[in-house]
Amino acid sequence: MPENVFPLDSTKPFTDQKILGHNRWHPDIPPAVSVRPGDTFRVDCREWFDGYIKNDDSAEDIASAPLHTVHTLSGPFRIEGAKPGDLLVVDILDVGPIPQEDSGLLAGQGWGYTGIFAKRNGGSFLTDEFPDAYKAVWDFRGDRTTSRHVPGVEFTGMIHPGLMGTAPSPELLTTWNTREGALIATEPDRVPALALPPEPNGAILGGVSEGDHDRVAGEGARTAPPRENGGNQDIKNLTKGTRIFYPVFVDGANFSVGDLHFSQGDGEITFCGGIEMGGFLDLHVDVIKGGMEKYNVSENAIFMPGNTAPQHSQWLSFSGTSVTLDGEQRYLDSHLAYQRACLHAIDYLSMFGWSKEQAYLLLGAAPIEGRFSGVVDIPNACATVYLPLDIFDIDIRPGAGEVPQIDPGIGAPRASVG
Repeated sequence: MPENVFPLDSTKPFTDQKILGHNRWHPDIPPAVSVRPGDTFRVDCREWFDGYIKNDDSAEDIASAPLHTVHTLSGPFRIEGAKPGDLLVVDILDVGPIPQEDSGLLAGQGWGYTGIFAKRNGGSFLTDEFPDAYKAVWDFRGDRTTSRHVPGVEFTGMIHPGLMGTAPSPELLTTWNTREGALIATEPDRVPALALPPEPNGAILGGVSEGDHDRVAGEGARTAPPRENGGNQDIKNLTKGTRIFYPVFVDGANFSVGDLHFSQGDGEITFCGGIEMGGFLDLHVDVIKGGMEKYNVSENAIFMPGNTAPQHSQWLSFSGTSVTLDGEQRYLDSHLAYQRACLHAIDYLSMFGWSKEQAYLLLGAAPIEGRFSGVVDIPNACATVYLPLDIFDIDIRPGAGEVPQIDPGIGAPRASVG
């Protein structure tokens, strides 16, 4: 096993660890650990809410989940010799949940969770159709998972980090805050909000000095969206064997990682859509000097996905176009088209006995494939969502016989308030 350079005690919250990570992006957050190009090392990660979500049959914790505290990131890791303009090469050698022999009851120790977020608390991809908070707990057995809240399905996890990235330069941080602030100003009272501005409350800033704390907390960018540095991209294909090339904006790159998922469908459409967990990663890092100019990677990471993902051979696919539920025509709106494809799949699955909320949670957690299938044929964009057939206990394909029915069990818990 590689040396664990960022060990975490699973019985203690993030702020009580011997080594402190962070939950904001800022160039002045100092590195917690230094490594060299060519090094291989292990990193422990907390789940993104640091143990706030419980393994129970209630969704009250999802409804009240404190967004101002996420994500609990491990790092930053300084890569010696890395300079702005370089490319940081990160290989994911292994990734998995917290070993079950560790004490405690955190997500990742044999279980994880998926949540539909309430509209007032961040919302989801389908927040107008599903405005309330719901939860599903998933139990792990080896590399497979089932849920008492979404019975009738079992699948192999595509275990991956939802968030990895390098620190922004001061100029890039200013760009983020300026453009996102301008977007918020167009509709400042919107629910859910158009973006998340800097929020000092709940900011964890690693080794930032007391004298600089308030300034950095007031400037630090939230970790929720993906940006030029990578960040919270939530790409389910960043599995074991993946190689990612990140642009470097500051000396040392100051790389950070977190938000591990046992599995996820394309789009993480419930917002807390992957099966959230804590765990570990084994990483190898290297540096391509001058790589940003050499390969014309001025922003946004590129990657080579691993080849260890589950292999599904049969799929049932659903399409959607850029027409609203009320029949309003939109021009090549791929976002809307994917919403309609997902709603198409949810409506279809509800015919077999699952509630629509159970079906929605499943699409967020299972390794569905989402694709933009046509984006040039005016006025309708076409998007598709592919469901692997082998994850279901019953045959969900259309046929001449009776529609089979599953027992929905106790159902997906719903919070008492949205």
